[in-house]
Amino acid sequence: MKENKTKPDIRFKGFTEAWEQRKLGDVANRFDNLRIPVASNLRVSGLTPYYGANGIQDYVEGYTHDGEFVLIAEDGANDLKNYPVYYVNGRIWVNNHAHVLQGIEKKCHNSFLAYNICQLDIEPFLVGGGRAKLNADVMMKLYIYLPKFDEQTKIGQYFLQLDNLITLHQRECDQLKELKKSMLKKLFPRDGSNIPEVRFAGFTDAWEQRKLKEITDSYSGGTPSAGKKEYYDGSIPFIRSGEISDDKTELFITEDGLNNSSAKIVHEGDILYALYGATSGEVSISKLKGAINQAILAIQPHDEYNRQFLMQWLRKSKDNIVGTYLQGGQGNLSGNIIKELIVNVPTYDEQNKIGEYFEQLDNLITLHQRELEILKNLKKTCLKRMFI
Repeated sequence: MKENKTKPDIRFKGFTEAWEQRKLGDVANRFDNLRIPVASNLRVSGLTPYYGANGIQDYVEGYTHDGEFVLIAEDGANDLKNYPVYYVNGRIWVNNHAHVLQGIEKKCHNSFLAYNICQLDIEPFLVGGGRAKLNADVMMKLYIYLPKFDEQTKIGQYFLQLDNLITLHQRECDQLKELKKSMLKKLFPRDGSNIPEVRFAGFTDAWEQRKLKEITDSYSGGTPSAGKKEYYDGSIPFIRSGEISDDKTELFITEDGLNNSSAKIVHEGDILYALYGATSGEVSISKLKGAINQAILAIQPHDEYNRQFLMQWLRKSKDNIVGTYLQGGQGNLSGNIIKELIVNVPTYDEQNKIGEYFEQLDNLITLHQRELEILKNLKKTCLKRMFI
């Protein structure tokens, strides 16, 4: 909390008065006495959200509270830096791991209260070791700044609208991901079959089996010596396995670094397959021209094969490939393993249809992910600048 500051950096038009500092207990009532914990095996399934320290845990019959409330983790919070705080409206069931607050009518707007508490640093007020706890008496003595009730209402409604937009884009993104997951199974033949479950109109021919090395050219790269400063900070993007989906890289190498190492140039549109590390089995289409290291296999389809189709097949096959060749997640994939993979392929026209379909799905998912990132960053900024 900033000393001697009584006005936020950003305000809605028409509001100019200083905010007042008040104890939480002066502007909100606590309804912890209505909480009822129920073991998971004793809950009766229903429509009421069952809340714990970190949000909704289940849906049950009945309710403990009905109305507008602010829930704050009492103990068991999974993130002490971004302490769990939830605005709720309607019938809910709350267990004994979340405090239940309600703003006093005309003194404290509930959604304003929730977002105000969200931007507070709660961690210094917690007690206990491995399971940090926010005691009720400590919580009720926390100081917050409040404007007049009308301004509280404006601010609370603004953040509710932001959260609704975030939820909308998250839901759309999740639904598109589920659709893609389902269609990856249906638009490619199952093991042992040469015809997929779902096909675009006009395609009836059986698919043919080919080894990946028969229909593509591929190669790995290398890493310039780290001890040679003249090999780095150049103009050539140096793509590592964790960056195959990115449009920029952390490192750049020089022409000398490229020419005096096994690093190899890839072009925008090449398929990049991660062989080593935490991203083993990940695959993407390169968004830039750059050099790759030994942890990446660059794959360039022959003219009669569609890169989007092959990339999506490799993506669909990730779990099977990793499960077969990386027992227990240990070890590395190799270029030879990937080159020997057997892929079912249809005619070029059908490959194009399938590739275009998944490319459009990926673009929609990316669009929603970008909107989500923008909205979350906007919310983060506004929480800092619209409160004291």
